[in-house]
Amino acid sequence: MLFKLFISIIILQRAAELAIARNNEKWMKGRGALEFGQRHYPWIVAVHASFFICYLLEVSIFEKGPSPIWPILLILFILTQTGRVWALFSLGKYWNTKIIVLPGAKVVRRGPYRFIKHPNYVIVAAEFLVIPLMFQAYITAAVYTLLNIMVLSVRIPAEEKALKELTEYEEAFLRIRPGLNRDIKKV
Repeated sequence: MLFKLFISIIILQRAAELAIARNNEKWMKGRGALEFGQRHYPWIVAVHASFFICYLLEVSIFEKGPSPIWPILLILFILTQTGRVWALFSLGKYWNTKIIVLPGAKVVRRGPYRFIKHPNYVIVAAEFLVIPLMFQAYITAAVYTLLNIMVLSVRIPAEEKALKELTEYEEAFLRIRPGLNRDIKKV
């Protein structure tokens, strides 16, 4: 029962996020935004969708219960969800599951984006570990951590390329880390 409640909450959250992403996509494209990464996007969708299927199967087939360290994992889960919401609200209408860039848009540097370029990807990586570990789904945690690394190795460079081409992305993040700016000038 606890597992069903846990997974239902996560799936409902993801469904709400997809609705937000669709609205944001429509808003951005209505203002001239361009989409990138269409070739790899189905792979990201497949990884995320199959994650839940494999998680459900592993917990059900092997009759897994909550982890002995579930209180710690629950705290980590709540922290990831807080970070997820923080990243989403910080980007506002610019948040999306796709790479959609509005040419000339001001680069978001608030919220977690003050500290790191891709906080949402860090959060997703943590979720691919924490969520399965809550119910001892070790196979799902291992396999989907590796699959996530693979899709992000394509996704992040594609996103950074699009942002660098259409915004002042690189300059915005150099201003955040002045020490980094000095190091780059030396090269």
